[in-house]
Amino acid sequence: MTISPDAVPAASAVNFRTVDLRGQALSLAGLRAAVPRAQGSTVADAEDKVTAIISAVRQSGFAALSELAGRFDGVEQQHPRVPAAALRTALEQLDPAVRRALEESIGRARKFADAQRPRNVDVELGDGAVVSQNWVPVARVGLYVPGGLAVYPSSVVMNVVPALAAGVDSIALASPPQKEFGGLPHPTILAAAELLGITEVYAIGGAQAIAAFAYGVEGSEAGPALEPVDVVTGPGNIFVATAKRLVKGVVGIDSEAGTTEIAILADATAKPALVAADLISQAEHDPKAASVLITDSADLAAAVRVELDRQAAATRHSARVQEALSGPQSGVVLVDGLEQGIAACDAYAAEHLEIMTADAPAVAARIRNAGAIFVGDYSPVSLGDYCAGSNHVLPTSGTAAFSSGLNVTTFLRAIQVVNYTREALQEVGGHIVSLSRAEDLPAHGDAVTVRFGAPS
Repeated sequence: MTISPDAVPAASAVNFRTVDLRGQALSLAGLRAAVPRAQGSTVADAEDKVTAIISAVRQSGFAALSELAGRFDGVEQQHPRVPAAALRTALEQLDPAVRRALEESIGRARKFADAQRPRNVDVELGDGAVVSQNWVPVARVGLYVPGGLAVYPSSVVMNVVPALAAGVDSIALASPPQKEFGGLPHPTILAAAELLGITEVYAIGGAQAIAAFAYGVEGSEAGPALEPVDVVTGPGNIFVATAKRLVKGVVGIDSEAGTTEIAILADATAKPALVAADLISQAEHDPKAASVLITDSADLAAAVRVELDRQAAATRHSARVQEALSGPQSGVVLVDGLEQGIAACDAYAAEHLEIMTADAPAVAARIRNAGAIFVGDYSPVSLGDYCAGSNHVLPTSGTAAFSSGLNVTTFLRAIQVVNYTREALQEVGGHIVSLSRAEDLPAHGDAVTVRFGAPS
């Protein structure tokens, strides 16, 4: 495997490195080790810091939240609950064009979410023997909407709509306090919450929001209690993702939706300008964002480098983009052909995977691991971020190999219901006794035979 930062002009501000896998037959483990990833002890460092934050919130409640708001957000806070009047005012003052865009996004997301709800099933296994599976919503959820380098009203939509479609009755939403807006979340966040009918909104950011949702916070003179939730969802930085990992088991989570990433599988038919634009679109989220091109065309890779340099220099968040594209988590992966390219995609398990190849739909159908797949020139990731109807809260850091993006079933539980008559139980009673004896659990068999007046 060859890794090099070259193939760009000396004056280039984008140091988009190369991982050359051509001529190598790598195992899955080898591919996972080869594809670009963030390096260093970031995760371990985050765990130590997040553990301390969770402990502080559990021990000191709103006092800890107030101290953390001052430390991380630079605001003084008595209680994080956002007043209802602030929600109403935010919607009243929302730019009409932004409101129309949010309404379109909500409508498309709601239509897709409504279609996702699984049906209950009843299976008759014999006369009087019925087993059912019923889908039941969780009682209460906590939805996190990040702040920081950007404003994400779209994440309000992505969190809230599937929860509503699932039938969740109690929804709380948290987003970081903003000094610029008097310690409240950004007004566009508040407007989106009001538009969707969410009245319980908190100005809490980062890992402390996840801790507050998971464990709850007792009421005080400063304000009412924040009741614990059953499920926490939403994207965020590495601290938010780490907090979700640490509270998993206390509450359910959607996935570890951390710092954003995009992979593009492209061949010689791809348009370099489009590839570069889409890599940049995700790089502008965060200096740690990952942008990866997987291709069997060295010519395409060279052309994309030129476009990256040109487009990155012209974009508004140029410094942030250039840092993300030049980081160890980004780069071009050169492969021998489509087969190795697909294998590399599955090893990477991207949050967002774009397919820009000949016969892109057929190639997309062969991908096993991705949070979401975007097919062809006219399905960029930014479409999914806002108005595709799909959800943009997706697993990152390779976790798409075993977890799914946010959807209606995130907020549902499948409850199995067993309903047998006397005759139906008697029909299988002998089998139960035999298996209970085989497992040396005879009381299991006795619990059946006692119903018929005979010992097992």
